[in-house]
This record gives sequence, structure tokens and C-alpha cells, in this order.
Amino acid sequence: MVSRTLIENKAGTITLFAFDAGQGLSEHSAPFDAVVQVLDGEAELTIGGEKVNASSGQMVVMPANVPHAVQARQRFKMLLTMLRA
Repeated sequence: MVSRTLIENKAGTITLFAFDAGQGLSEHSAPFDAVVQVLDGEAELTIGGEKVNASSGQMVVMPANVPHAVQARQRFKMLLTMLRA
């Protein structure tokens, strides 16, 4: 997995992530709402214990303080926007 923060300021961050098939992020939570925009590929997101399939062109909201995880089903790219407001 590789990631690159594109923007970071007091309002939030925008980070680009790329995963190979089978890679992911283990369950964690964040104190801010976040939006995942799937740019390419397909992944399974687990948000609050519920599985969400996300593929190219879709957006998924991950609420603040709710545990979530990411698992790439195939090569997968996402843009993560974290809102600190």
C-alpha cells in the first residue's frame, strides 16, 4: 500500500491511497467524518461492523468515531477526504 497526502490544513486532509489486491487497512477509527471516493478497482469497507462493497466511481461516508477497515479485492485506488469541521 502506498499513500500520499495531497492537502492538509486546519479544515482537513485529502489523501490518495493505492492498494494491491489483498492489501488493506486494519480496523481503526478517526475523530472526524471521512469520505472515500473510489477512483479505480474494488474494495470491501467494513464500517461499524457492516460490509460495504465499493467500486470505481462510488463514494462512501465513514462517520466520525465509528470503527472502519479497508480490504482491496483487486488493485484499488481511493481518495480519502477527512473533514475536521
